[in-house]
Amino acid sequence: MDPRPAPADSLVSLLDQLHDIAEPRPVSMMPATWGWAVLAALLLALFAAGFWAWLRHRRRTAYRRTALAELDTLAPALVGGNDPAALAVLDRLLRRTALAAFPRAEVATLTGSDWIAFLDRTGGRLAAFAPALATGSYARHIPAFDGPGLLKAARHWIARHHA
Repeated sequence: MDPRPAPADSLVSLLDQLHDIAEPRPVSMMPATWGWAVLAALLLALFAAGFWAWLRHRRRTAYRRTALAELDTLAPALVGGNDPAALAVLDRLLRRTALAAFPRAEVATLTGSDWIAFLDRTGGRLAAFAPALATGSYARHIPAFDGPGLLKAARHWIARHHA
């Protein structure tokens, strides 16, 4: 016997014995369990409900944003001091805001101290400005009032009144 090993196959014959590379299956985008799909659906529903509630809130409080914008345009006249026209405009603004938020029968007939009491009862801090607000629209001479304080109190009531 020949002590030498058998001759090795040629390189070409060895390469012919190789198989093509088997590619793995593509990774699925579907979650492995239904729990993830259910969680995604619940999160989507929760997001949609939150967005709908936010949109409803924005629509319900649009009158507040409008009133605050009008108050900002009225601010220089109020801060200036004894301007009966500014007080009349402020009174009409507060009344329109109240009519938008409260039943008409409850608000429309209020005048004088009843009107100021209503504003205080619904979240305002306007009692200190009662003489100016009650007579400012009608009197020729209005009592002195703190314009910046009245502006701050009116802004507070418009932004935070509770219906």
